[in-house]
Formats: sequence, C-alpha cells, structure tokens
Amino acid sequence: MILFFALLFLALAIAGATAFVIFWPLMLVHVRDRHPTLLAELGANAFARPSAWAWLLRGGYRSAGDRNLDGLATPARIALSTIIIGLVGAGTLYLLSLVAA
Repeated sequence: MILFFALLFLALAIAGATAFVIFWPLMLVHVRDRHPTLLAELGANAFARPSAWAWLLRGGYRSAGDRNLDGLATPARIALSTIIIGLVGAGTLYLLSLVAA
C-alpha cells in the first residue's frame, strides 16, 4: 500500500512537470520580450538553471508589477512546487517501504 501511494506521488510529480513544461517557457518568452532587466537577472539558458527556478519559487516575478507575467509565472510556480512535493513524497514513502519491509 505504501508503494502505491509512492506511485501516486510520482504521478503528481509527472503532472507538475507537464504543466511546468508548458508555462515556464511561456513565462520566459514574456520576460524576454517585455522585461529585459528581469532577463538579465535570470541569465542565459534560464530554462534549465536552478537559480532561475529558485527565483520563480521565491516569487521574484512579482517585482515587475506585470499582471500578464503574474498570470504565466504563478502556474509555473505551482507546477514547480508540485514537482518538488511529488518527488519528496515519493522518495519518503519509498524509503519508508524499505524500512517497513
């Protein structure tokens, strides 16, 4: 039963990754087109940069005061949080299943 819930957490992480792959590039294109100062802060190749993900999780996009940017970045932030929660939950339950066995 524990491994079943671990697989559910893994499915949650996959769903988050799907949403992240949709919203994160859209947000980066919006930043590239309308916010060059934020783009300089994120740096090149921000798609796969952990510091850019940390910026997203901290809500650094709110400093721009752009509602359109908020509309793209908030779902990306929720999706990234879902990935992290899903992977941590799956890993924890997997380790619990090893201890319980």
